[in-house]
Amino acid sequence: MYKWHRVLGIMTVIPVIFWTCSGLSHPIIAHWFKVPLAHEYMKPEAADRQQVKLSIRQVLSNNGINRLTGFRMVHFEGQTFYQVKNRKNELSYFSAADGKRLPNGEQLYAAYLGRYFLGDHTSKIKSIELLKTFDGEYQYVNRLLPVWKLSFDRKDKMDVYVETAQSRLANYNDSNRKIFLWLFSNFHSYAFIAKITSNTIRYTLILVFAGIVIFSTLSGLLVYGFLWNKFKKPAAGQKIGFLRRNHRGIGIAVSLVTLSFIGSGAYHATHKFTPDDRINYVFEPEISSTELAFSSNDLPLNWNEVSNISVARFNNKTWYQVRRLKQEDDSWKKQQVAKAETFDSKPKKVKPDLDYYDAVTGEPLPDGIMEHSYSLVKHFVAQGAADGEPACCEMMANAAADQSAPLIISSSDYLTKFDTDYGFINKRLPVVKLALSTPTHLTYYVEPATGRMAAKVQDSDRREGLSFAVFHKFLLVDFAGKNFRDFLTAFAAMGVLVVSVLGLILFIKTN
Repeated sequence: MYKWHRVLGIMTVIPVIFWTCSGLSHPIIAHWFKVPLAHEYMKPEAADRQQVKLSIRQVLSNNGINRLTGFRMVHFEGQTFYQVKNRKNELSYFSAADGKRLPNGEQLYAAYLGRYFLGDHTSKIKSIELLKTFDGEYQYVNRLLPVWKLSFDRKDKMDVYVETAQSRLANYNDSNRKIFLWLFSNFHSYAFIAKITSNTIRYTLILVFAGIVIFSTLSGLLVYGFLWNKFKKPAAGQKIGFLRRNHRGIGIAVSLVTLSFIGSGAYHATHKFTPDDRINYVFEPEISSTELAFSSNDLPLNWNEVSNISVARFNNKTWYQVRRLKQEDDSWKKQQVAKAETFDSKPKKVKPDLDYYDAVTGEPLPDGIMEHSYSLVKHFVAQGAADGEPACCEMMANAAADQSAPLIISSSDYLTKFDTDYGFINKRLPVVKLALSTPTHLTYYVEPATGRMAAKVQDSDRREGLSFAVFHKFLLVDFAGKNFRDFLTAFAAMGVLVVSVLGLILFIKTN
């Protein structure tokens, strides 16, 4: 057993050192090298009715636009614009006061958002680039696409990523974070293996290494813990060497956290063999401008409480989406700013702040947000049954959704903050949660503002998520604060690193 422990240990000592060092870099970057932003979200404000002199129908007509997939209002540089999206996902900007197109509007608004979030209105923007795919510095974990990447001419080489379609901060990286991303991607997640082979080989190799580490840890615990008295005692006057004594003592002390790190990491890796294709699930059909017959300016609204007006199409009809302001001044900040992976395990029920009005008659649709969300889930279920392939047109999508079996909803909710099932990693808020009555308690999270599927969760995902949160990120000590949790995680990882290095040195000295 002792010989096998040595063999297994030396087989995985390099991967373990890579895992622990890259894991340690996470809290270090998060606390000691984190660049504070001026804003992490854009707080909604009441629409300026004095600037919205033209309805969306008038603006489209004035500019000869007959079809669109969406619109909403944005306010920047002291003006209000209609942001109009076409079927190619291209965004154009038109003044709500006179209907004139804003030249180069997308780049101008992206630059405005980047400077707003960063709080830097003086540094030169070296480059601005539209990203339609993820890359090494803007990875899939960020979820949002397309986004604009703005590179600032600063000492920290800051890049800010913004989603103009929803006025969101997608991510930001300074030079330190870029180094961390490279280290973490290659030494913790083995991204370089996927680049030269495939994700299947990548995660298979991770599982093989993880399995060997688990057996090495168990054999070490058996040898140095339970069977230590079986070993030959040192001769009189001799002492157990520094390396052996500390390798044994620290190894026993950190054996449980080693098993928790590696076991939960391996369990997490098993869920990576099935690609996360949520970004392909979106229902955003084309809308004819003639369907916006009722003037958006004539909707029966209290404009002091309106933050935005947009559009959605479902149930073969077109609807205005009207977002109201929150009543509490600080509620938006509390709901949107979710530092790291913290979440509320018992979120309170929140009343939806999104109302729906018929775009032809102006009549309100009671509980419209739930009807819209149900329609989205129907489409996503049908798309999933077609192996994730989206229908080519609204007619085919509606037909597929109608042909699917009726959904039995066991519960529904409107979420404005993250919780145990829908964590910070999903990025999108607010969302509607629709839990289906299925054996696996399948639950969809949809974002009505964009017609996208934010997440799809079933029991196997919940088990894996809980395992990773508790055993890999030490969620159980979250009550003491994120700083303490990160310190404890880093301290445990440092212990595993020290044991691995001592074992490596001991192996070299005794061979």
